[in-house]
Amino acid sequence: MRNVFLLNIFFLIIFSGCSSGKKSLEHGDYYNSVLQSVSRLRQNPNQKKAQQTLREGYPMAVRRLEDDARNRMASNAPFKWKSVLSSYKKINTMYEEINRSPGALRVISNPSSYYSEMEEARNSAAEESYRAGLDMLAENNRESAKQAYYHFRDADGFVRGYKDVLDKMADAKFIATLKVVIKQIPVPGRYALSGGFFQDKIEEYVHSFNRNEFVRFFSTIEAENENLKQPDQIIYISFDDFTVGETHIVEKTVEYSKDSVKVGEVVMDDGTKIPAFNTVKAKLTTFNKKVISRGVLNFQIIDAYNDAVLTAEKFPGEFVWYCEWGSYNGDERALTSKQLKITKLKEIAPPQPQDLFIEFTRPIYNQLTNKINSFYRNY
Repeated sequence: MRNVFLLNIFFLIIFSGCSSGKKSLEHGDYYNSVLQSVSRLRQNPNQKKAQQTLREGYPMAVRRLEDDARNRMASNAPFKWKSVLSSYKKINTMYEEINRSPGALRVISNPSSYYSEMEEARNSAAEESYRAGLDMLAENNRESAKQAYYHFRDADGFVRGYKDVLDKMADAKFIATLKVVIKQIPVPGRYALSGGFFQDKIEEYVHSFNRNEFVRFFSTIEAENENLKQPDQIIYISFDDFTVGETHIVEKTVEYSKDSVKVGEVVMDDGTKIPAFNTVKAKLTTFNKKVISRGVLNFQIIDAYNDAVLTAEKFPGEFVWYCEWGSYNGDERALTSKQLKITKLKEIAPPQPQDLFIEFTRPIYNQLTNKINSFYRNY
């Protein structure tokens, strides 16, 4: 039954892909009915249903698109030339698709094209988007500058390099972009190297931040080099407190015993030997060493215009390095295989303090980057 079901699905996909376009025609979607029928005729030039659909649908598709274009041109609708251009593009798409199908050309021998009209519409569409961008840019605020940037980008999409649109896009992008300076307070003393590594990782993250194209992060050095006189926000990052290499060793001695363990043999009066069983004992001493490193990062985002705190959080991090070893006195048969394994281990030195610092900052880094991502994603 499962194979039959899969076979039915397969044929459904095949037949839907080979649609003659009749259903689209019946629903008034003349444009798609033309594309579907042409596609079918490319596979089977003599398919009667596709021929009939194309014969009926094509004149109606062209008429509707021409009417849409004329009505838009006669209206005062915003961005009307963008709609006109869309209609012309569809007419030209049908023209190209029919010319690529000998079977379709036998049905529609002289399809319409609007290439010259499309070029005029393209220039008009570029101009209307360019003018809309200028109007929004003149409002000189961040949200309007965003819209101006999109309008200028549309204008450049219609006509590459239209007027001074690239310069206008840059102007709008600069005004629309939230400029954030990150100030990281250096870690003092012997952990400065690891602290610098942590700070570099943060700056690497924000410089690759792509969740919002209208947010840009600057280090203090970058802000100075680019002469950024007035940022919009400032991020302060500093360690409130941290401890590296806090060591705890727990020593424990426990006596273990096991009954009915063969300890030898007994010779009977008749000379036969039988096993001798007894209780065996062993004292196991284990050492558990923990080296704990932890810290708390203070994170604040400040409005650079009025010093208001926009958000503030503290991110904790901890790393525990663990080592276990042991020894025993007595009969090893009183111990389990796991306990014996411990007695074969030796005390080892923990990682260097610089490495321990990096380890406890890993969970802090994850919390910090998640916060930056969520705060600025839709800013």
